[in-house]
Amino acid sequence: MQRNWWKRAGWLAAVGAVAAAATWFAWPRAVPVDTAPAARMPMAVTVDEEARTRVRHVYTVSAPVAGKVLRISRPDDHDETSLHVGDDVIEGKTIVAVIQPVTPGLLDVRSRAELEAALVAANAVVTLAEAEIRRIEAAVSFARAELARAEGLARSNTISARDLEKARFDLETIQAQLATTKAQLEVRRREQAVAAARLLESSGTGADTNQGCCVQISAPVSGRVLRIVQEDEAVVQAGAPLVQIGDPRDLEIVADFLSTEAVQIKTGAAATIDGWGGSALRGRVKRIDPAGFVKVSALGIEEQRVGTVIDLVDPPKSWARLGHDFRVIVHVSTWQSQDALTIPVSALFRRGDDWAVFAVKDGHARATIVRTGQRNSKLVEVLSGLSPGDRVVLHPSDRVTDGTMVAERQTRKTPPYP
Repeated sequence: MQRNWWKRAGWLAAVGAVAAAATWFAWPRAVPVDTAPAARMPMAVTVDEEARTRVRHVYTVSAPVAGKVLRISRPDDHDETSLHVGDDVIEGKTIVAVIQPVTPGLLDVRSRAELEAALVAANAVVTLAEAEIRRIEAAVSFARAELARAEGLARSNTISARDLEKARFDLETIQAQLATTKAQLEVRRREQAVAAARLLESSGTGADTNQGCCVQISAPVSGRVLRIVQEDEAVVQAGAPLVQIGDPRDLEIVADFLSTEAVQIKTGAAATIDGWGGSALRGRVKRIDPAGFVKVSALGIEEQRVGTVIDLVDPPKSWARLGHDFRVIVHVSTWQSQDALTIPVSALFRRGDDWAVFAVKDGHARATIVRTGQRNSKLVEVLSGLSPGDRVVLHPSDRVTDGTMVAERQTRKTPPYP
């Protein structure tokens, strides 16, 4: 009898344990969640874009004449007299480039034959002009003797005054012809020199031209060398760019915003510059271009962009490491408030056509419709539906529904939000 009683007690204990386990597993348990409070705080909405720095005034030194520009610099050149990127230059004093005349080119057989024939013809013309001068000089001597004879006869009244005047006229006419022929001879000799010069060819010795015949180009402004366009020695045409000079302390930021974003930006709007390797800098929008342009994105999509110029507000010492054409990230403010009721964007979800959040009340999640205003990448402005201090669930999962018991995994009492 006692044995049956112990057996029955064992069965009752097992059934009780099973019932207790089932009750424990079936009992509703709180879902752990992350929460954050609705808080009043300063909030700003920005449009963000990659940008680049730019020296405000860049001067490009170009070749004033065609010729051979001497080597300006090379990356491995340590000559103190050569010019390097980053060197300081002084307006009107620092020589940034030297241009020499181009050496004569080589002649082919036909060109040489034509030029040699032209030189022979020029020599013959010079010889002809010299012979003509000798002939006229003889005529001048004869006319001078005739004038002296006529003057002797005129003193004895043997000839008339008209004959005397005729002798003088003949002498002056022949002297004028002599002067004309001598001038023509000088012209023929210059033509002869030109024909001879055309036969000159490059000697191939590589010898430098006399420096006295070179064109030395000095810096147009004081500043620093930003870029050397033509580093090596080469033959350039007039107007070819050689060196770029500017003042790195006079920087501005240039950003190309989407046209839909550019219309939200106002001249004078505050901007923040970061992503350049240093601390965040303050800026201000100076100009928004009135015309847009098409730019193809990395994905091959044509986008309508608008250029925007931003001035740096912080002192130059805070961005002294920035230079020309550096990459930066700009955040231009399009709206801001000093006392906006905000919650993290991650708390929002759609309920029909409205935005809603799960507000934590008495340990339970309550679906609450909210009316939102401005938003940025982290925060959203709440116009109605919540009060300051109300806590909302962040990143609600499918386990959280209206009325679900929740337990805060981590308490976030104050902003900033994650």
